[in-house]
Amino acid sequence: MELYNLKPPKGSKKNRKRIGRGHGSYGKTAGRGHKGQKSRSGYKSRLGFEGGQMPLYRRVPKRGFTNVFASKPTEVNLAKLVNRKDVKEFNPEVMLEKKIVKNAPNGIKVIGNCKVDRAITVKVHKISKGAKEQIEKAGGKVEVIS
Repeated sequence: MELYNLKPPKGSKKNRKRIGRGHGSYGKTAGRGHKGQKSRSGYKSRLGFEGGQMPLYRRVPKRGFTNVFASKPTEVNLAKLVNRKDVKEFNPEVMLEKKIVKNAPNGIKVIGNCKVDRAITVKVHKISKGAKEQIEKAGGKVEVIS
């Protein structure tokens, strides 16, 4: 016999009616409280709604703007390129093929400032100053394509 086999004798456990414990013991409002908008069926509130009070996102002052036409290139860390010992020349086609980047609709930018231990050739749309210095210091070449 194990602990998980033990069960109370048949008929000893019975669901009892909770007596003298208020309305919550037998249902009624189902935890919605009394009256009001939230107690009704079909109630749905939009995101950020504060019961008619001016919502926080409208009370806070706005600053700046976002340029919706800005194209941000896909960023690749230089360490990812250095770790791939099987490739000597990196261009967008190779990076997509080797799954270094998933997709690059607005070009590729190499960033980062890690040590480059071998000469590699990088052909990308943009590159950071630190990454370019490290590649050229190791004897590699950087080509910016348009």
